[in-house]
Amino acid sequence: MIADVYIYLKEGVADPEGEATKKALRLLGFKNVKKVSSRKVFRIEVDARNREEAEREISGMCEKLLANPVIQKYTIQWVE
Repeated sequence: MIADVYIYLKEGVADPEGEATKKALRLLGFKNVKKVSSRKVFRIEVDARNREEAEREISGMCEKLLANPVIQKYTIQWVE
């Protein structure tokens, strides 16, 4: 099973990379840019019997390594 895992900052946490990108886009003439948020995406393939098992395993990966639970959230999207 293959999943894309999106790691992103919780609401209210400063995003200096997103702000710097927004500023650069505006300097390049893209005046309609309102907000830019940085995110990470991991494509993970696991060998699991079913989606429930795969989701438990990937959630464990996120909680132990991929995401910092203090400032980040994650979502899992399955690749068909």
